[in-house]
Order: sequence, then structure tokens, then C-alpha cells
Amino acid sequence: MARLRLGPLLRYVDGSTATVWVEADRPCTAEVRCADGAHGSARTFQIAGHHYALIPVTGLTPGTETAYEVRLGTGTGEREPGTVWPLPGSRFPASTIRTPAGDGADELRVTFGSCRWAAPPPGEDDPVGPDALDTLAARIAADPAARPDVLLLLGDQVYADQTSKATRRWLAARRDLSEPPGAQVADYEEYTHLYDESWLDPEVRWLLSTVPSCMIFDDHDVIDDWNTSAAWLAEMRATPWWRERVLSGLMSYWVHQHLGNLPPGELATDAVYAAVRATPDGTDALRAFAATADADPGSARWSYRRDFGRVRLLMVDTRAARVLAEGERAMLDPAEARWLREQMADGAGGFDHLLIGSSLPWLLPHLIHDAEGWNAALCRGERGARWARFGEKLRRRSDLEHWSAFPTSFEALTELIAEAGSGDGAPATVCVLSGDVHHAYVAEPSWPGGTGPAARVLQLTCSPVHNSIPRSIKLGFRFGWSRAGRALGRRFARHGGVTQAGIDWRRTGGPWFGNQLMTLTLRGRSARLRLDQATAVRGGVRLETAEERSLS
Repeated sequence: MARLRLGPLLRYVDGSTATVWVEADRPCTAEVRCADGAHGSARTFQIAGHHYALIPVTGLTPGTETAYEVRLGTGTGEREPGTVWPLPGSRFPASTIRTPAGDGADELRVTFGSCRWAAPPPGEDDPVGPDALDTLAARIAADPAARPDVLLLLGDQVYADQTSKATRRWLAARRDLSEPPGAQVADYEEYTHLYDESWLDPEVRWLLSTVPSCMIFDDHDVIDDWNTSAAWLAEMRATPWWRERVLSGLMSYWVHQHLGNLPPGELATDAVYAAVRATPDGTDALRAFAATADADPGSARWSYRRDFGRVRLLMVDTRAARVLAEGERAMLDPAEARWLREQMADGAGGFDHLLIGSSLPWLLPHLIHDAEGWNAALCRGERGARWARFGEKLRRRSDLEHWSAFPTSFEALTELIAEAGSGDGAPATVCVLSGDVHHAYVAEPSWPGGTGPAARVLQLTCSPVHNSIPRSIKLGFRFGWSRAGRALGRRFARHGGVTQAGIDWRRTGGPWFGNQLMTLTLRGRSARLRLDQATAVRGGVRLETAEERSLS
């Protein structure tokens, strides 16, 4: 009989359907059976010797919660499938699927964060402190009422370029680490090892089996500075190892993260999913898709939309959809920008809250914002070739690649947010949810002359889930919000001839440092925000609330 290698992950959930992702150790039929009679099954598909299934579960009852189990069989009909989840002797409660009532009156709790190194095995020292996902799992196991309705993972779910000691030992047994890319991952099999390391963590495995999740990549899911500039990309493509790395990164992301983001209706019409499942080995079909997506970013869309009653979530690809030519730089290519505008406008007046998931923050400390705009001006040659060369080096060394490093895109997003938050039926809040910068804060914009939208607009940044930040960088972020930091940023902007942004903003919360998660609680037109930090206490670790406030 087949065995469960990884998962289950509960991904999409609505009032009557859900999807559950699993990896088995061989070809088989994967089945989900719920205590209330709902069920679903799917035949595994094969990628690079691995066997996966995304199981559509139907027949769920709105407004209910039901336990489920996963069974794997031969798929031949000769033997009854064997139960592989829950695990025998598990210390965690049963995994369940909880459906919204669908009458628009549901309270929605959205927990989000980014940047998670895999936690070390039990008993080993954790150099970056307690893992916020581990502590969230412990909180929910002890108190099921604390469970969020959806978990948003906003990038850097795995670190392909910063591997653990255990992974480096595994890599060294597989190949010569003196050859590029060294102790970074090189191919699809090595990517699967990263997902195993991260998602086989017992607490995280159970958490992802019982809380629906939405995911989007950031740079470390492939490599630091991924698509930071045209010059960077040209250098990477000239190396002998980059093509295999980027294709494997896109393929593994599609399998492990992207598929589960899609609702069953979209899966049913997805040409790549159909091609992969139509053959005994879908590796070539998926590799061809990844190669086309890498060569022509406009050929693939990684962004997606989810509606939770009267809450709309738009998860935006801020990495693969970039335009990198210096004179035309944009965070989103024209097709992606058009898609974002259309999703904001579709059904306007029909949602009370608009959430924009962007791995990279829109509003940064003023010094950093102005420094990125200055750097962009240098790189496009505003101060001559010598400054342009300096600007490119600085851009890579200092990670100057957020929305403010793409000034035209920053202004376009600002205008879109203002439009979405204005007019009859405007939502109560428009929140940009971000990570990346290894600390948390709340920032609020203001428009000149009181011309801003009716909705309350917020930048909510929460990172890391499990990582660290040097003390010098902490001081830099604090300074970046100060008056002196703002004055220094304006000097940078003047040197580059950069026009000031059409809005101003101020930090209204934070900065907070540590391993942490934010939770938005949305009910009707009200919104509350809570920041929880993973803290070591006598006898273990727990999540402690560092901030809680009303947003409406």
C-alpha cells in the first residue's frame, strides 16, 4: 500500500468544497473522507519521481466543521485504501475542515506573515528563537477557538539559498559543494528536500492540515535578489547552473504552493494541470511550462484572487511579473497591472474589506523609500554611467527593490488603492499585507488636501515568522522612520532628481522585532488587528500578544 510522504495540506475552502494536497511515495488513488459524509478522491500525478494529488472534497455543509481522514490505495480497485492520516498516536486533535456559513455574516480571521527558516529538530538549539507557526499550532491545539479562518504565507516559505546545517550535510552527500551553486539547492529533488524539512515539522504539519492556506513566493523561494534588475538577470543566465535552478524553483512552487491557491473551478480549466495529469509522468509538461514562464513572464500568472464572503483578497506576484529594462522598469508587467485593476473593480461595492497581499511592502520607512527612488534614478543613468554602475552594486547589496524602487509602479498602485477605496459602496478598509523586511509595523497614508479615499488605508507588514535581523539593521529601520531619517532621504531624492511621492504616510504602530504573526479579524465593516510574538517561557514557548487595536 502507498504511504504518505508529505501533507496533508488543507488549501482552498468555501461553503461546500475544499481541496487537500498530499504527496505519496508511489502512484495511487488519494481519498479524503469526512465524518459528515463529504468526500473526494484523485489519482496522483508524477513529477521527477514524486507523486502528488490535489483532492477535491465535495458535499460539505456550509457553516459546519467536520473531521477528515486521508486514505491511499493502489487505485486498481483490488484493495481498500489504507488510512494514512491522522498519524497513529498523534498528540494533536483531529484535522478538520471548517466551512463558512455563506450568508455574509461570518467573522473572518486572517493570520499572515512571511520569511520562515525551517525550525531545527526538537532538542537542538534554535539560533533565531521560537517559530511563530509552531507556537500558533500549539495555541490552536490547546484552544480550537483560537484557530484563524485562513493563513496567508507571504513569501520565503523555503530558503533555497540559505540552507540549514542538516540540509548542507544532505547536499554534500549528494554532490560536490565546491562546485556552484555550492550549499544552495540546485535541482528539483533538492527543492523537495526543503519542503520536507519545513513541512514535516510536526506542529507545522498539523497546522497546515487544519487551517486553509494561501501562499505566494518571494525571492528566497528561488534566490536572493531574484529579478532585481536586467543586469542581475543577464549575469545569472550566463552561469551554468542558473537555468536548472530557476526551472526547478518554478516547478516546485507550482506543485507545492501554487496549485493549492486555485479554486476547483479554475483547476478544472487549467491547461498545465490537465497536461500534467494526462500523462504517466508530467515532468516534461511542467518543465516546458516553467521554461516558457521564465523566458516570457507574461505567459504565466501567479497572482490570484480569493473572495471570503464580503472580503476580497488579491495575492499579487511582485517577483516574476516584473519589467526589468532600466527605462521601462515596473513591478508588474502591463497584463499583470491590468489584471490587478480588473480584480479591484469587479463587483465594486460588493465587499467590505479589500486585502492586497504583496510580499514586498508598499509603504516603507521614508529614508528607505527615498533611497530606493534615488537608486532607481542612478541606475537608469540620471547622474551618468559611473553613478549607474555604483547604483547597480548598491541595489543588489542593499536589497533596494521594493515598490519604491519602481517609482511608476508605486504611483500606479497608490492610484489604484485610492480608486478602490472611493465612491459609493467603497470598502471600509484597504489593507496591503506584506512581509520581507524582518520586522513588523503599521503605516497609514494621507493624500494632499484631504483628497484621499473614504476607506481607511493601511500598510500592515509582518515578518519574520522564523528568522532573524542584525542589530544594526534594527537601528537602521528605526532611524528610517525618524525626522532625521526623512531629511536624509530627501537629500538622496534631490541628488537623483526624484519627484516626491503624491502621498505622505506615517508609522502608526511598531516597529516590532521578533518571530511574529499578525491577525486581522473582520466582521461586517469592522476590523481589528492583533500582533502575536513567539516567546520563550519557562517550560516551553507561546504566542504573546504585543499589540491589539481597532482599525475601523
